[in-house]
Amino acid sequence: MVDAIREERSEQEPVRGRRVVVPGWARDGITDPHARRGLYAAAGTIAFLVFVRFVYEAPPAILFNGAVLGSLYGLIAMGLVLVYRSNKIINFAQGDLGGVSGVLMASLIAGASWPFVPALAVSVVAGVAVGALVQTTLIRRFADAPRLILTVVTILVSTILAGVQLIIPQLFDLKTSPQGFPVPFDFFRFRWAPLTFRGSHLLVLLAVPALAAALAWFFARTRLGIAVRASAESADRARLLGIPVKRVNLYVWVIAAGMSAVAAVMRTFIVGPPIGSVLGPTLLFRALAAAVIAKMENLWVAFGAAVAIGVVEEAVFFDAQRTSAVPPVLFAIVLVALVAQSRGTVSRAVDKAQSTWSAVREVRPIPPELAGVAAVRRTFLGGRVLLFAVLVVWPVFLGTGRVNLMSYGVIYGMLALSLVILTGWTGQISLGQWGFAGFGGAVTGVMYLNGWNVLVALLAGGLVGAAVAIAVGIPALRIRGLFLAVATFAFTLAAGSFFLNPQEFSWVPAQRLPLRPILLERWDLETEHAFYYFCLALLGAVLLMMKAIRSSRTGRAMVAVRENERGVQAFGVNAVRTKLVAFAFSGFVAAVAGGLAVMHQHGRLAVQLGAEENLRLFLIAVVGGLGSAAGVLTSVGLFQVVDFFVPAAEVRLLFNGIGVLLILLVYPSGLGGILYDLRDAFLRRVATARGIHVPSLVADSRQADEPEVLEPDEPPPMVAEGDAVDLVPAEPVGAGRMP
Repeated sequence: MVDAIREERSEQEPVRGRRVVVPGWARDGITDPHARRGLYAAAGTIAFLVFVRFVYEAPPAILFNGAVLGSLYGLIAMGLVLVYRSNKIINFAQGDLGGVSGVLMASLIAGASWPFVPALAVSVVAGVAVGALVQTTLIRRFADAPRLILTVVTILVSTILAGVQLIIPQLFDLKTSPQGFPVPFDFFRFRWAPLTFRGSHLLVLLAVPALAAALAWFFARTRLGIAVRASAESADRARLLGIPVKRVNLYVWVIAAGMSAVAAVMRTFIVGPPIGSVLGPTLLFRALAAAVIAKMENLWVAFGAAVAIGVVEEAVFFDAQRTSAVPPVLFAIVLVALVAQSRGTVSRAVDKAQSTWSAVREVRPIPPELAGVAAVRRTFLGGRVLLFAVLVVWPVFLGTGRVNLMSYGVIYGMLALSLVILTGWTGQISLGQWGFAGFGGAVTGVMYLNGWNVLVALLAGGLVGAAVAIAVGIPALRIRGLFLAVATFAFTLAAGSFFLNPQEFSWVPAQRLPLRPILLERWDLETEHAFYYFCLALLGAVLLMMKAIRSSRTGRAMVAVRENERGVQAFGVNAVRTKLVAFAFSGFVAAVAGGLAVMHQHGRLAVQLGAEENLRLFLIAVVGGLGSAAGVLTSVGLFQVVDFFVPAAEVRLLFNGIGVLLILLVYPSGLGGILYDLRDAFLRRVATARGIHVPSLVADSRQADEPEVLEPDEPPPMVAEGDAVDLVPAEPVGAGRMP
C-alpha cells in the first residue's frame, strides 16, 4: 500500500521543470517491482523446466503430468498466500481443509452411490463451510493473540480435520477411503507414452485455468477483491478507510478453503485419496514450498512455482523410480529460495509480524522476600516429595507395559525441552527436532551395533545431532520466524524419507537392534524398569544443564536475542554465534533423546519423522508454554495419558485438538502459565497473611485487576446516519500488490 502511494506521487513529480506522464504499460509492467518479480519467476520457471527436461531426461508426458498436479498444488499455495497476507501466519490446516472435501467426495460416490455432480458440489461447499466455521469460531477469537498462538491454532485445526478425514469413510460403512470411483469423461483416453491420460486430467486442464482467471478478475475488478487486497496490505490503514476488516478476513478464509477443496477433489480424481492416512500434509508440503518461493506475497508467482514443483516431483520420481528421492530435492529448492531472498526486501510490517512469533512468557523465580518463609519452604518441599513419589516410587508397582509408556514419555519430554532452548529462549521457530533426533538415533544405533559403550554411543549421537543442527541453523542467519519453520519442516521430511533411509545410505541401521546393554555391569537396561530410570536420570541431567545455561551469560544472550536482536548487538553480543549455540544445544538434547528412542523401540525411527509427528511435537511444547520447562513436561504427560487411554486414532486426534483448543481459549499462556499463576497466587496469599511487601507480586495483582481497554475493530462512522457507504473507497488502495 505504501509502495503504491509512493509510485503515484513519483508519477506527478516534475523533472527539469516539466510534468512527466508515465505510460500505463510502463508503470504496471517491468518497472513495477512486483511485476519484475513475476517476470523473473516466469523466466526462472522456464529455465528450470528446461533443466529438468534435459538433466533428468524425463519424457514430455511426465512433465505434462507434473504440471497438471502442480497446478492443483498452486491453488492451495495461493490460499496459503492469501491467509498469510491477511493474518501474518502460515495456515497449517490449508491442506486438511481440502483433504476433508477429497475424502468426502470419494465416500459419497463409492459409499453412498451419489451422482458425480451433486457429490462434487456438496464436497466443495463442505470445504468452504469448514473454512468459514474455522475463521468465525477460532481465527477471529485469537486475532489479537501472538502469531505463535494463532499458528498453533491452525495446527490444532489440522489435527481435528485429520480425525474427521479418518471418520468420514466410516459413516458410509467403509473401512478406508475408496481408491476407485467413476468420473465423467473417463471414456476420453489418449496415450502419450509412457502415460495414459484420462478425462480427469482434461477436467483439471479446463477447471484450473478457469478458476485462476476468475480469481484474477475478482481481485482486479470487484470491490470485494480490492478490499481483500487492501486489507492484506495494511489492515490498520484499511480500517481507517472504512473497510470492514473482520468481514473481509472471513471472505479470505472462504476463498482459501474453496481453492483447497477444489484442488483436493480434483487430485482425488487422478491419484485417489491416501489409504489409511490423511491427505493434508501431502498437499501442504508442496504448496508450502511454492508459497515460500513467492515470499508469501505474490499469488501468481506461488502458482507458477507450484507448477514447477509438480514437474520436478514427477521428473525426479521418473528418474529414480522411488518416492524417497523427491523430498530432498524439494528441501534443496526451499533452502536455496529462502537463502537467495534478500532479507532487506522484507517490509517493516512483515518484520513486525514475524517478531510476534517470539512472544514467550518468562518464568520468574520465587521472590527473595518469600524464599525463606517456612510455609513456602514446606509447601514446595511437599511438592518435590510428591513429584518424587510419582516419578520414582510409583513405577515400581506398575507393570512393564505402563512403564514402557512412561519411558517413551520421558524421551518425548527431552525432545520437547530441546524446543524450549531453541524456540522458548532464542525465538527460532523449528519444526525439525525429530530430524535431529533421527540423526542422533542412527549414529547411536550404529555405534551400539559395533560394540561401543552405550553412554559413549549416546554422547556421539548427541554431538552429531548438534553438528546437524548447526548446519541447518546456518540459514537462520538470513531466515527467521515462520520461514525458518518451513525450512526445518522440509529438512525433517527429507531426513525421514532420504537421508536416514537404509535403502539410500548403507550406514543407516536397518536391522532390529539387539537387547539393550547392561549399564556399568550392574543394571540390565533390557528390563523396562531399569531403562525407565536410566531415561529419567538423563532427563534430570538435561534439566540441570538447561538451568546452568539459562543462568549463564550465554542463556541471557539467547533471551536478549529473542527480545531485540538489533539492540543486543549494540552491546557487543554476537547474535550469529548465539543462535548457532542455541541450535547446537537444542540439537544435542534432541539427538540424545533420539538415541534413547532407538533403544526403546529396538530399531530406527521411521514413523516419528513424518509431518504429523513434527507438528504434534511443536504443538505439545507450545501448549505447555515454551518459557517453562515444567509446563512443557506437564503437557507431554497429559498427551501421553490421552494416547494411553484413547487407542482409536481418529478419536484421539479429535480429543487432542478440541481439548487443547479449550485450554488455549481459556488460558493462552498454556499449562506453564497455569502452574505459575497458581504458584504466584499462593505466594501472594502468604505475603498478605504475614504482611510482607513483595513489589513484583503487587504489580502483577494490580495489572490483573485493571480492566482491559479494547480498541474497536471498526472505526467510528465518518458520515451521517442513514447515508450510504461503499465497501471500499473509490481509490483502489493497494491495488496491484498481492497478485
